[in-house]
Amino acid sequence: VNLDFATIDRPLRTLAITSSLPGEGKSTTTANLAVIFARSGRRVILVDADLRRPTLHTFFRRSNERGLTSALLQQAADPVESYLVETGVQNLLLLPSGPLPPNPAELLGSHRMAELVAALKGHADLVIFDSPPVLAVADTLVLTQVCVFFLMIRRPPRSTLFPYTTLFRSLQQAGARLLG
Repeated sequence: VNLDFATIDRPLRTLAITSSLPGEGKSTTTANLAVIFARSGRRVILVDADLRRPTLHTFFRRSNERGLTSALLQQAADPVESYLVETGVQNLLLLPSGPLPPNPAELLGSHRMAELVAALKGHADLVIFDSPPVLAVADTLVLTQVCVFFLMIRRPPRSTLFPYTTLFRSLQQAGARLLG
């Protein structure tokens, strides 16, 4: 995949995919990219970190009863693997969002999230996050604490580039490396 060339100095272990606004095809692109990486032989964990409008579980026809929020709220009694679900695609596991929390940004920016991502990286070659649109909520910006590389989805045509330049600046100020 061409993303490997963009990350030559630092291996691609985590990737968050976002957009500036809702409805730009971010989740569909994220799911398809995860399938491509998995089919190339990488062990991939796909995380639905859109804790406001999760959709990845529907793509793979899986339950959303347990997932990311459940794993974050557990007290280390259950191993992280117990929250991962098969997708039907070889080498691809899904961590659905789980129950929707009242405070998504706080959960995603927590120390527990950093621990969880470290555990996920121990079970996969690549962890891909479907994150909420940047301009809609602040949730994505807190993911820069656990994910260095970001990919922005843009649905053309748009009459103005304003949302995208704002998105780029927001991610850059938060310390993210935008791959494209």
